[in-house]
Amino acid sequence: MYRRAYVLLIGIAASMGLLAVITAISIDRRLLDPEGFLGPAWLRLPLLLFGAFLLDILPRTVWLSRMNPTAIPGLVRERVRFHWTRERLTLMVLGVSCFYVTYVSYRNLKSFLPFVMGEKKYDRELHLVDRALFFGHEPATILHTVFGDGITAHFYSTIYLWFLPLVPLALTAWLIWSRNITFGYWFATSQCIAWTLGTASYYALPTLGPGFHYPWLYADLPETGSSALMDSLYYGRSNVVNSDLANAVQSVAGFASLHTAITLLVALMVQYTLRNKVLKCIFWANFAVTVVATLYFGWHYVADDIAGVAIALISFYVGGVASGQKFDRHGLSAHPTSTTSAVPVDVD
Repeated sequence: MYRRAYVLLIGIAASMGLLAVITAISIDRRLLDPEGFLGPAWLRLPLLLFGAFLLDILPRTVWLSRMNPTAIPGLVRERVRFHWTRERLTLMVLGVSCFYVTYVSYRNLKSFLPFVMGEKKYDRELHLVDRALFFGHEPATILHTVFGDGITAHFYSTIYLWFLPLVPLALTAWLIWSRNITFGYWFATSQCIAWTLGTASYYALPTLGPGFHYPWLYADLPETGSSALMDSLYYGRSNVVNSDLANAVQSVAGFASLHTAITLLVALMVQYTLRNKVLKCIFWANFAVTVVATLYFGWHYVADDIAGVAIALISFYVGGVASGQKFDRHGLSAHPTSTTSAVPVDVD
């Protein structure tokens, strides 16, 4: 039923993993796990899967039991029987595992970028494009003048940094609670495609980003979480490139903007698979503010955001086709064309 999604998920994870290994060997670098807060990979994956299971079971059980201990076992059994079917478990294991391998490979390939591409960068060219789009003016100057550099900076910083927890939380939500299994495959597959295309874009057009290449344009901004992150990434890149620290990764790459790509992808998934209008407005607003924040702080050029939009649209559509979605004329709506044992086709 999900053969194309299976093939695509496993194929992407295997390809990205193999490419990361080959690149590491060719440049004599170590493969690192940048998200090592839960210990080694062989332990982390089971912990992530078990954590996702508990996230679904515990809050629901506590709420429905009204703190009555005798009701808890029955509620747990009922939830496991009707929700945690073999299909749901397969989706969880496959989705989390393939995304994890793809993302860790992405982080390593991104870190290898200076060693593979050398000093080749296209910041000057993209900066000239930005100035042309803003009629000869600096985008940073215009944005700081229009939006100010006080509390607005902290607001944009908060939204920009929200991306970091958004990625795992959104993926987990669709894998656990998607009302149709196909929606979970849709999102997991699209995520893997997006991170893979983002990796390819870094090598196709290597840049640092205006905040790193032209830092004086952003000197008027106050200290925020975003500026602290930028400083951290700058020194991290310096340690890897100049000091050759074996256990560090560098995470600086401008083209394309995966903040733009992933926030748009999430907004599209909310638009197409959820019915709550408030959530739709929230995630479309999150995407719009994130795009402005990428330019406001100098994380990206305009071309980076345009490329990010293209990555999101391609990933969204290809992931939808692979997971069995049927897009109506003009792509204005979509519905699953496959069913699960518990959830029939839902076309409304």
